[in-house]
Amino acid sequence: MKVSDILRVKGGTLFTVRPDQPLADATTIMADKDIGSLVVMEHGDLVGMLTFREVMLSLVKNGGSLGSTLVRSAMDDHPLTCTLETELDEVRRMMLERHARYMPVMDRRTLMGVISFYDVAKAVVDSQNFENKLLKAYIRDWPGEDQASAPQ
Repeated sequence: MKVSDILRVKGGTLFTVRPDQPLADATTIMADKDIGSLVVMEHGDLVGMLTFREVMLSLVKNGGSLGSTLVRSAMDDHPLTCTLETELDEVRRMMLERHARYMPVMDRRTLMGVISFYDVAKAVVDSQNFENKLLKAYIRDWPGEDQASAPQ
């Protein structure tokens, strides 16, 4: 299974923010849209990723206030990315190694979507459930001893 399979099921809604926007505005977007991340774009290019982790770190750093903090000072400016062709097993490995919960999906310099650790886990579970159904159907249709030994 590839990242493109996950995005096909998930859909293509993207939420972005600029690095010069106030962090408070970004957190409002995240809360209003019930999302855990925003892709940071500048002049059409991916320049960072803002997740609730970076927001929490900024809150702690600033004594519980976002104040006039800009997205630029809180964002991860070297986010982990993948392509539409990246295999799901590779994405899982990458996310686990970097403790990344969100990953932008790129096609060269074009942002195609964002996948989350939840999206990856759901795809794995759905795939396993489908495989289990096929195996159970195969076992259910297994010929009995009297059928197997009957002349053809």
